[in-house]
Amino acid sequence: MTLTVTDGERRGWTVFQVEGEMDLVSSPAVRQRVHAAVADGRRRVVLDLSQVKFCDSSGIGVLIASRRLMRSCNGGLRLVMPEEGAHVNRVFAALGVRSLFDIYRELETAVDDEAEPVDLLA
Repeated sequence: MTLTVTDGERRGWTVFQVEGEMDLVSSPAVRQRVHAAVADGRRRVVLDLSQVKFCDSSGIGVLIASRRLMRSCNGGLRLVMPEEGAHVNRVFAALGVRSLFDIYRELETAVDDEAEPVDLLA
């Protein structure tokens, strides 16, 4: 399975819909899209990971680097992640990186400036 990244905009947020597998070979495509968004002056990015079927540590590394980039330019990064039992969520839990990100269950909530992230540690 390959990785596709499509982009759009909602409520002032740049939205990247990521679908497929994020691994050593494919995950740099996500990094490139986030870097391009920042280069274009966009500072509010949502990565919709609800259609990611597989993610290894290199994919997580890209997400952490994207977070670091957005923070360095006073931007914001939000993630849309599926239900608790999904593969991506299990990888986040195993690596202990959930608390680094603002995570939302649905895209509509992620682009709502009044919405609070999901508390996955509760």
